[in-house]
Amino acid sequence: MTREQELARAGWVKRTTYDEPRLSEIVAEYRVLGFEVHLEPFHAEDESTCAECMLQDSARYQTVYTRKRSE
Repeated sequence: MTREQELARAGWVKRTTYDEPRLSEIVAEYRVLGFEVHLEPFHAEDESTCAECMLQDSARYQTVYTRKRSE
């Protein structure tokens, strides 16, 4: 089972992959909207779109996952 599959089983939804400063803005906005936020290191093999530019400096990118907060 891949890490992405493990996260999906735990209720996490993959949203996007970004770097700073946009990453912090996206995380903050999801939290304001009432979501839990989890970040994972970027893995090109998990991307369905072209990730060539991200591979140049992959350590700076993180993938955002969200799920509804549990009450």
